[in-house]
Amino acid sequence: MQRLLAPSSKLAHATRCITNPTIPYPNNPCDIFINHCGIDTKTSISGLLYDHFTSLRLNAFLDSKSLKPGDRLLVETDTAIKTCGVGIAVFSARYCDSYSCLNELTLLMENKKRVIPVFFDVKPSELCVKDDGTRPASEIRKFQLALREARYTVGLTFDTSTGDWSKLLAMASDAVTRNLLEVEENKLRSINPTYKHIIT
Repeated sequence: MQRLLAPSSKLAHATRCITNPTIPYPNNPCDIFINHCGIDTKTSISGLLYDHFTSLRLNAFLDSKSLKPGDRLLVETDTAIKTCGVGIAVFSARYCDSYSCLNELTLLMENKKRVIPVFFDVKPSELCVKDDGTRPASEIRKFQLALREARYTVGLTFDTSTGDWSKLLAMASDAVTRNLLEVEENKLRSINPTYKHIIT
């Protein structure tokens, strides 16, 4: 059981609602931003992650489910990235072929967001930014740096031929929960340096 000593009840409420999905989560514009290549994962892992986090009453952002006709794609996506607590980058076979994927990943890194990589039928060593000559060299370098940072972040791996989907969802939930709580605690420490989180 956790005993929380904090100047705000937000973290305590977040802890209770994550461990007890019947309690509504604080009204946050975006708790989890799902960065993914739609052609590879929208109808499989990315959609499942979105539905799973939504069932836990967490505010996840997945473009195909979070946007409605008339929304400005870049504005809504940028806002979700800037306000999210945690990002999940679902790396797949065609991820690095997508400008949008690499741009979103770079924005997550530039905004100092915690990013949980999920390597979906792909190895980290297989991921690389291809320079086809259509982008400025400075942009390619930014993409390469963001991708390198993600590749060297501890993440989850999943092989569709042998993987257990329920185990993947459980592991993703655990990773997101821990990271969201740590992000919230860091915010509280920045407000009140005497804040302490004691696990008993």
